[in-house]
Amino acid sequence: MEGEILEEVSGEVEFKHVEFAYPSRPESIIFKDFNLTVPAGKTVALVGGSGSGKSTVISLLQRFYDPLGGEILLDGVAINKLQLRWMRSQMGLVSQEPALFATSIKENILFGQEDAEIEQVIDAGKAANAHNFISQLPQGYDTQVGERGVQMSGGQKQRIAIARAIIKKPRILLLDEATSALDSESERVVQEALDKAAVGRTTIIIAHRLSTIRNADVIAVVQNGQVMETGSHERAVQDRRRALHVVSPSATN
Repeated sequence: MEGEILEEVSGEVEFKHVEFAYPSRPESIIFKDFNLTVPAGKTVALVGGSGSGKSTVISLLQRFYDPLGGEILLDGVAINKLQLRWMRSQMGLVSQEPALFATSIKENILFGQEDAEIEQVIDAGKAANAHNFISQLPQGYDTQVGERGVQMSGGQKQRIAIARAIIKKPRILLLDEATSALDSESERVVQEALDKAAVGRTTIIIAHRLSTIRNADVIAVVQNGQVMETGSHERAVQDRRRALHVVSPSATN
């Protein structure tokens, strides 16, 4: 396997002057001079309209594509110099529609780290707020999830996906609209699990609801292929209220 392996990963991610267009649509520029720094151990949420390029950040960071210009760094090292499989093993991804395989819950979690012991599977289940519902199933962790997880509810599928993402103890957690397909009760439970999983890890959240970015350290607004501004959750809420003309009277004094 070619490429470097870092002895220790603190998890700082940096996009520097990145330019990108998908190979299938070279005329449609997604990023032009895209700059973003995610400090090690911090949570950064990306918000922006559909098609603004938020999810492209994750595709580029995992090197499903390479940028046309600029560079992406992990702990100061360009990611195209790192060994690909090793680099991806440092990242845990939870997406909007998790891919569950037609096997047991245990096997699905083990896809995150195939050599893990059952104790580690259970620890990951507990960390993902999944252990309680799994324990109540007649076959527990040996329960079959069905084709594409058809036997599980949306919230249960997401929590299994979170357990799979965190069993490998990734330094970087990537959450791509991980709660957007859930009802509000499921969202609350899954969001709790995600908040727990993010502690001590570098976390990048692709978000569409303000509720999912409550605990983000920084919120970055992506528009026209660039980060237009960064700020806190409080400011994002205030901006949203202003946009809706529902600023409380005290805020206008």
